[in-house]
Amino acid sequence: MTLFPVRSWCRAGGALLIAAACQAALAAPDARIASLAAEQKQPLLDSLSQLVGIESGSRDLEGLEKISDLIAGKLKALGGEVELIDTSAEAYRMEDTPEKMGRAVRATFKGTGKKKIMLIAHMDTVYTVGMLGKQPFRVEGDKAYGLGIADDKQGVAVIIHTVAMLQALKFKEYGTLTVLINGDEEISSPGSRALITRLGGEHDAVLSFEGASVKEDKLSLATAGIASVTLNVTGKASHAGSAPELGVNALYELSHQVLQMRDLSDPATGLKMNWTISKSGSNRNVIPASATASADVRVLKVSDYDRIEQQVQERVKKQLIPEAKVELKFERRRPPLEATDASRSLAAHAQRIYKDEIGKPLGADDKAAGGGTDAAFAALKTKAPVVERFGLQGFGAHSADAEYVLVDSIEPRLYLATRMVMDLSRNKVGN
Repeated sequence: MTLFPVRSWCRAGGALLIAAACQAALAAPDARIASLAAEQKQPLLDSLSQLVGIESGSRDLEGLEKISDLIAGKLKALGGEVELIDTSAEAYRMEDTPEKMGRAVRATFKGTGKKKIMLIAHMDTVYTVGMLGKQPFRVEGDKAYGLGIADDKQGVAVIIHTVAMLQALKFKEYGTLTVLINGDEEISSPGSRALITRLGGEHDAVLSFEGASVKEDKLSLATAGIASVTLNVTGKASHAGSAPELGVNALYELSHQVLQMRDLSDPATGLKMNWTISKSGSNRNVIPASATASADVRVLKVSDYDRIEQQVQERVKKQLIPEAKVELKFERRRPPLEATDASRSLAAHAQRIYKDEIGKPLGADDKAAGGGTDAAFAALKTKAPVVERFGLQGFGAHSADAEYVLVDSIEPRLYLATRMVMDLSRNKVGN
């Protein structure tokens, strides 16, 4: 049995004791939960091997069907009421949204209490079919490797084995424990975002299981929102040498539009808009009849979406060439996750458990950083706490050849997740 750090996990005669060597200021860890976390370490690694062994890119419907069946089976075996949900019908359609998306798995566990708690993660990856052979699951020392293992198959596994621990403890003091695993996160969750938002508004707390960093073990209370601006300009082709005046130069109009929208970033509020891609024309000697450009937008507050969208809509009306046709599309790919007092309180409770019972520091940053998160959809229409990065420590997400999680983070994270569900159920968080 693997033990937690000696400074807070002292054993004598098989029982956990508080002793001077363990620092009297630390609270005693729950021996039952600690024992179960150790027992679940290898089964969790076995689950990771199974999950990584199924390729499940966001556009690989066959792979997503296989992995959703695996996850549904595990949750059903734990006593959950399981649904496989087709989210395609209510999808938010963006330029890169596929016609059909992978199913979401929802498992519901009914308890005897009142609190409604939701645990979320995603099963899809950024990798394409055939890449599994280059990085199959393997364990080397304290690192477990595999495509998608850090982002976010570890999160799926941690949730499954947290539920297994709660079942072993016969703990049912929650009202409803909901597990939601979606299959379209890596393409901005076009199908599942409405479901995540709706369920987030129905629960008293949401814990999201994206992984933490190997360099900085911390929870996330805020992430940036992501949007895109696309300009499509239609002009008229003509010979660039003999009759340029008969053409309508789409590149000139596009350049004008990009230049007049180059100053919309607002450092004071963290709003960023940067043009990143452009394309025009077909031949050097032809006046371009079409031109396109795309900009990346980041916001820290949901309200900033309205502001920046209104600004670009106003600017685009000022054309250089009236004969050109200019079309603008503003896509809200992800809302920001905004830190709240409720989420800070939940994170502080998690930090106390980690420090006092596990003997490890745990950060909780309310500064927006990193990529977008489904936790932001869960928080969109609720005042309840939503906190990200309850997953394992890992590295190399989207890297194709170096993605891993730290094996030694399994027990602490299982302990923390289990304790959080128990304390939330008992209304001990924030009190």
